[in-house]
Amino acid sequence: MSVMADAVSMGSVAGRGKVKGGMKSRFVGACARCVFLSGVVAGLAGAAMAQGSVPDLGPDVVVFSPKDAPAAVQQKIDAIYAVQEHSEFGAARNAILFLPGEYHVNIPVGFYTEVIGLGATPDAVHITGNVHSDASLPRNNATCTFWRGVEGFSVTPEGGRMQWAVSQAVPFRRMHIRGDLVLHQDHGWASGGWISDSVIDGTVDSGSQQQWLSRNAEWRQWTGSNWNMVFVGVDHPPAGEWPKPPFTKVAATPVVREKPFLEVDGKGRWEVVVPELRANSSGVTWHGGRTPGRTIPLERFYIARPGDTAATINAQLAAGKHLLITPGIYALTEPIRVTRANTVVMGLGFATTKPVNGTAAMLGSDAEGIILCGLLVDAGESKSPVLLEVGTEGSHANHARNPISLHDVFFRVGGAGVGRAEVNLRVDADDTIIDHTWIWRADHGKGVGWDENLSANGLVVNGDRVTAYGLFVEHHQQFQVVWKGEGGRTYFYQSEIPYDPPDQASFTSAPGVNGWASYKVADGVKNHEAWGLGVYSVFRKPNVVLSHAIEVPVKPGVRMHHAMTIALDEKGEITHVVNETGEAAKPNPRTTPRVTEFPEAAGRKETDGGAVKQ
Repeated sequence: MSVMADAVSMGSVAGRGKVKGGMKSRFVGACARCVFLSGVVAGLAGAAMAQGSVPDLGPDVVVFSPKDAPAAVQQKIDAIYAVQEHSEFGAARNAILFLPGEYHVNIPVGFYTEVIGLGATPDAVHITGNVHSDASLPRNNATCTFWRGVEGFSVTPEGGRMQWAVSQAVPFRRMHIRGDLVLHQDHGWASGGWISDSVIDGTVDSGSQQQWLSRNAEWRQWTGSNWNMVFVGVDHPPAGEWPKPPFTKVAATPVVREKPFLEVDGKGRWEVVVPELRANSSGVTWHGGRTPGRTIPLERFYIARPGDTAATINAQLAAGKHLLITPGIYALTEPIRVTRANTVVMGLGFATTKPVNGTAAMLGSDAEGIILCGLLVDAGESKSPVLLEVGTEGSHANHARNPISLHDVFFRVGGAGVGRAEVNLRVDADDTIIDHTWIWRADHGKGVGWDENLSANGLVVNGDRVTAYGLFVEHHQQFQVVWKGEGGRTYFYQSEIPYDPPDQASFTSAPGVNGWASYKVADGVKNHEAWGLGVYSVFRKPNVVLSHAIEVPVKPGVRMHHAMTIALDEKGEITHVVNETGEAAKPNPRTTPRVTEFPEAAGRKETDGGAVKQ
């Protein structure tokens, strides 16, 4: 740890990289120089320094106090952003933490950067000035603006408007914006995103955002629509009904616990707050002064730092510790094993676990109350059968009263280098909650190609009564999602099928069936329900098509609400939306077929042109 008065120590190396994205962007450009930052950790001041010990969170965590000189705070923030502004596949990871108090600062949030307030409520940390995410590609293109987050503070934005131009893997949690929030940059392309447990005093302008999920949020008004906007447990959702505008509104969130968060209390004690489980909720958790839940002193966590081995971490978990993973990349020769009930595993600054021997990165037992949050799981070059497994296959212990939950757990296969996995996330435990994930087989970067970054499935669900909010799954080579458990529910689904099948023979799931459906509910399932699904194609080779965006068994208990497709670029098509229902999505002319209900109510289906008789 270093105190605030310490100088910033920096070194730099020059680097080059390419950035491109199919539907998300067809731009190919050079990455700006990368600068590696070290020794940028601020000490505590005032009451916290006098009453509480300072945890050593490693060299890539900055802790600011309201007593720190604003110019010094700004200097350190700018130094971090200089590294992370263009570092889409870089190695640096950063967390910027603010003790309770008032700050006047401008915070640009770059790749692999997490900005966190350490108060009991967002209003305990108040930033006047600017907090913003900017488009990472030219022409205001935010479709590759990934892997960054804000959590737990309030902002009075200069000019009354905060810009948050983002796409996938960008958590926005426990925030209070004392003004307006804009989710794009001058209406350039954007492919987000996520808001939860947050209040925006003014207007949320989604603008050119292609899709968005808002869960348990409040605002004065929402403007904008594009392809697929979903609102769950939102007070005052926007007026209008699917399909025009394409709003899906669910009045109450059926079951959720909010993501655990760091807090420093009035005596300077560091702790992790684990919010309580809520049923049929709307709005935010913190209006009563704090989020209800239990607290765990930070002393009960093992604080992992880059260089720690899986064996070291597993020994600490076996000894009864929780786990806080500080920013960095963790090369794992064996899985991290989470075996005890109610264990919390929390990453900071997009802490990245990477298996190097073809194993899983992490295995969670079928034990109630396990929480995994704030992690990026990156596939290694040796193929892993699964990257993260939750529960034990075949076990059906009931965890309804204290479910396992995953919050902001993201997956990547390729992009930073060759990666390979059969399945990214497998959920075997009943009653599990998935609260925001992006499960991505890379379409650009290093190690990308049909025969290079191999990944069959993004998500396989074997457990019963599993609930997913904000499910983003893209580009895997077979089914993006395979749902085998009973009673599953998904609230918001966004998926691009793979860009790169070389021919139709390589992309055929069964005789007479072109491609692999994005969202597959297994034939034996009797009960499943999903709201707000968008499936997109960007085929790069001619004569490659997808028969069905979604495949489900035709049973009374299996229902899809509000599904749409679109074919982007200039090739191929998605022939049907759900099974054989829904018109073809074709690029010329471009159409956006929509199915309001499956099975259709009263024999009707919705398309771009409105209701059409079956």
